[in-house]
Amino acid sequence: MSNEILQLENVSRTYGEGATSVAALRSVNLTIHAGEFVAIMGPSGSGKSSLLTLAGGLDQATSGEIFVEGTPVGGLSINELARLRRRAVGYVFQDFNLVPTLTAAENVSLPRELDGTPARKARRQANDALRLVGIEELSDRFMDEMSGGQQQRVAIARAIVGNRRLILADEPTGALDSATGDGILEVLRRRAEAGAAVVMVTHEARHAGWADRVVFLKDGRIVDEAAAQQDPSVLLAGLGR
Repeated sequence: MSNEILQLENVSRTYGEGATSVAALRSVNLTIHAGEFVAIMGPSGSGKSSLLTLAGGLDQATSGEIFVEGTPVGGLSINELARLRRRAVGYVFQDFNLVPTLTAAENVSLPRELDGTPARKARRQANDALRLVGIEELSDRFMDEMSGGQQQRVAIARAIVGNRRLILADEPTGALDSATGDGILEVLRRRAEAGAAVVMVTHEARHAGWADRVVFLKDGRIVDEAAAQQDPSVLLAGLGR
């Protein structure tokens, strides 16, 4: 593969100063290509979520460079970052980060409408994304009318709506049962096969089996990389697909 979607070059992130400072990432180098599904694994506090927030432009590196489709994220203004996230980056937060006063479909269509997509077209795209995650019938429900697992699927639908080239998912199946979680992993896998770069943080080795590559973090450093141990076609066959 030659189409580089995400690049981290010697990226470090330190919180605080002096004796109380904490290094979340230390000189990380990582490249994710179009069509690649990468799982990030490591113990709690290893820097997995920090890596995602930096890659998505939600935080700034202390040092190093981050590029999304060749664009240096560190040099963008707040408005330019917001535009990049709406158009190119889909992000699944651990706490979902949904707007409680909007319905499921409105939450999913919001980034498309903010980017100038006509409301009717954005709603169609939102319904398509909700259908992919199995909750199209809940499109008109508000967040307080939905379970945690249903809200998580709304968050995933929001991340995949449109033609996002980079999908960042932080424990995207954490609130889901095994069968539903496998369905979501298949959706992410299909997005990678369609040309997106997918980066997923997970604690589950079985979930990492859906990825092409597994990157291991410890104490803020990449300590190992490996090809996923199970062929995704085997996992898909297990779902009867």
